[in-house]
Amino acid sequence: MRGQNDSFVAEFILLGFSNYPELQGRMFGAFLVIYLVTLMGNALIMSVIFLDQSLHIPMYLFLQNLSVVETGFSTAVMPEMLVVLTTEKATISLGGCFAQMYFILLFGGTECFLLGAMAYDRFAAICHPLSYPVIMRKRVFMKLVMCSWLSGTMMTTLQTTWVFSFPYCGSNEINHISCETPAVLELACADIFFFEIYAFTGTILIILTPFLLILLSYIRILFTILKMPSTTGRQKAFSTCASHLTSVTLFYGTASMTYLQPKSRYSPDTKKLMSLAYSLLTPLLNPLIYSLRNKEMKRAVMKLWERKGVLNTT
Repeated sequence: MRGQNDSFVAEFILLGFSNYPELQGRMFGAFLVIYLVTLMGNALIMSVIFLDQSLHIPMYLFLQNLSVVETGFSTAVMPEMLVVLTTEKATISLGGCFAQMYFILLFGGTECFLLGAMAYDRFAAICHPLSYPVIMRKRVFMKLVMCSWLSGTMMTTLQTTWVFSFPYCGSNEINHISCETPAVLELACADIFFFEIYAFTGTILIILTPFLLILLSYIRILFTILKMPSTTGRQKAFSTCASHLTSVTLFYGTASMTYLQPKSRYSPDTKKLMSLAYSLLTPLLNPLIYSLRNKEMKRAVMKLWERKGVLNTT
């Protein structure tokens, strides 16, 4: 705990990659391109699913929600990080830091629950194909989506409000690329022991509960696929699940390394790189994964492109 005479901070300074000044210009260019490609890729998925009536089924509507989450998650981090890379002393107000932390947690938590719901959807479609329309009817789909967003919102509101109820004094330099919870709490001049217990327990529940649902779903799916007599059927079933499994591996792998590891295990630079992995790479790769591996998505994109060509020629 810091001395009580330390002045309370009114704003924070995001250090980002300030210890590598010679690389910041290149980083800015690369990150800007990645961010723009991310926005365009996810916007394309949202638009194609919205415009193509044949894609208005749970599998693709879940994907549409995932693209909204990925766009929001990337936007919560990237614009501020681009400012940090181009500014000698990048400051962010307490309110701005609160907002950034809130949206990082909101979209990250919601994505955990959405990926779990998507696994349940694949389980129902492959293991119970005849009763799938009843299992995943519109009301069930709406409940799963709403529960994902509501769970993310409740967790985020509690955690962010608690974090900013602590006094912050002394140093105001956040040695990170954004206002993520662990980096901000390092500057708190109060006892945060009980919050750390809550945060670790909550993180385990938020990450492991959907992950266990995903694991159980895919164990059942694997057994069902192996029992299929047709090689074509097995290949089609594996293909529909491959995209989701790739997305799960990317997101849960990088997020778990960040939030479920001891604080002292990684250096600040390593933590920044891991944060980039799930805030930069996952939103970028998801559109590529789902569009390149999915025949229906590719068909819908081509159909939209051909319709645009016809309109341009008339």
